[in-house]
Amino acid sequence: MKLQTGVILDRASLDVGDLDLSGLNHPISHWQSYDHSSASETYHRVKNSQVVISNKVVIDASLLSQLSQLRLICVAATGTNNVDLVVAEKHHIAVCNVTGYATPSVVQHVFALIFALHTHLCEYRQLVKQNEWQKSKHFCLLNYPIAELAGKTLGIIGYGELGKAVASAAQAFGLQVLIAQSLTGPASADRVSLDRLLSSADIVSLHCPLTDQTHNLINAAMLAKMKTTSILINTARGGIVNEQDLLDALLNKQIAAAGLDVLSEEPPRNNVLLRHPLPNLMITPHIAWASQASRQRLINEVGKNIEAFYQGERRNRVV
Repeated sequence: MKLQTGVILDRASLDVGDLDLSGLNHPISHWQSYDHSSASETYHRVKNSQVVISNKVVIDASLLSQLSQLRLICVAATGTNNVDLVVAEKHHIAVCNVTGYATPSVVQHVFALIFALHTHLCEYRQLVKQNEWQKSKHFCLLNYPIAELAGKTLGIIGYGELGKAVASAAQAFGLQVLIAQSLTGPASADRVSLDRLLSSADIVSLHCPLTDQTHNLINAAMLAKMKTTSILINTARGGIVNEQDLLDALLNKQIAAAGLDVLSEEPPRNNVLLRHPLPNLMITPHIAWASQASRQRLINEVGKNIEAFYQGERRNRVV
């Protein structure tokens, strides 16, 4: 089978003009690229294509049933919840994803959040912008406390590739690391219970997938187990944390601070955490994965997935 045409449905979520897309060109004679695609636009854009690249555009059962020429869906991400995999398989449409491409970027962002919260980096930057340092009688400002990481305990929930990479980096800063027992697998002697991790850790970092079991995993009861001096970091999925419960915990000083890169709805429309901006809450717009190098690796891997499919090989196939 020869692949001829391909469509990128949401290029602007991957590429802002800083990526080399030439790796996509070999199997495909013609690409059509769209920065964004609404639900009403998607069918008309993909109906004549054999290959579709989608980051987050939904390709559901209704759409799949109408696409007689479609042979391959490349999800430009690890999660494939935007594609109806059961129906894709029924219609003999292959689906590929990409894993492992963003690990260095995510690890870097985890520690960026940790550093910023421990050093009050944003607050000190703002003081300089407000001329407070310039007006000081001393050579430095000590308006906000600065905490060291050395000797603290980092608790990791979710010990896949990202959790392991964060644990490895933590050692360079003198952090002790606790790993929570798997929520689905057998107990391991080198891990601790979730209760012990929450009550012992100075920093809790989430790296588990969003499933029925992990939805609202970090809720009022779990937050109450944490130290009042601890901070929560979430670069995984927003739905793992009950956002109202987190807001209450921050307001009531049950925990010291939180750094989030993900929210339950993205882009957020009326999120409770954004309605109540707090000095001990830092939120970034789902960018932990998004270094230029990470996004280039992602595109390169998508190209390899297409090439493998063209060669009749199974590579990163989920269907």
